[in-house]
Amino acid sequence: EPPMARQALEIRTDLHTADALRRMARQEQDRRAAMRMLALPNAMEGMTRAEAARLAGMEQQALRDAVIRYNAEGLSGLHDRPKPGRTPTLTEGEQATLRAVILRGPDPACDGGGDWTLPMLCRWMEDHFGKTMHPDNLSRVVRRLDLSRQKTRPRHPKADEAAQAAFKKGGCAMP
Repeated sequence: EPPMARQALEIRTDLHTADALRRMARQEQDRRAAMRMLALPNAMEGMTRAEAARLAGMEQQALRDAVIRYNAEGLSGLHDRPKPGRTPTLTEGEQATLRAVILRGPDPACDGGGDWTLPMLCRWMEDHFGKTMHPDNLSRVVRRLDLSRQKTRPRHPKADEAAQAAFKKGGCAMP
């Protein structure tokens, strides 16, 4: 039984001409998509698939995949698809709640302190959301919420505001 002959994959010509693909490749910001756009016209104009792939710096299989995606989706098929990332530990609602809690500040009676620290926020999250997170990871979440890690000047919860204001205005009276 003879080995199966590979069928040449046709490239759609009704979407773009070879010259148009080359022009678009020069203007494309995404280098990988641009290289795919350059490989297609070479193959369209009669160059062997192996040579077209080599000139574009890719494997023949990658060119074949690009042709299939171009035929099905057009130019958008030549761009890399977004990679699925890890699902976030906190939902969007929990992130919004956390942001509001951080901006409100801790309750000294319940949360114990004048300003939030990352370990205090981790304990608060465990109590309210039932989710544990290391302070380093929570730091990334806080930055993603557009909150800075800078802290306000430390303030004792039982400080006398009136005495401080009087001191700032007049300073110490000299006899």
